[in-house]
Amino acid sequence: MNELLRLARSFRCDPADSRQAFAHRLRIGLAIAALILILSLLR
Repeated sequence: MNELLRLARSFRCDPADSRQAFAHRLRIGLAIAALILILSLLR
């Protein structure tokens, strides 16, 4: 669990530009969605 929290903190991004923050969150969300899709296809 500690490694998961550390990984989540490393993904955290707080730039001053809200557009850059949105793009970062979008990339992270797409990566997580792709991971879930791959795991569901492997089942």
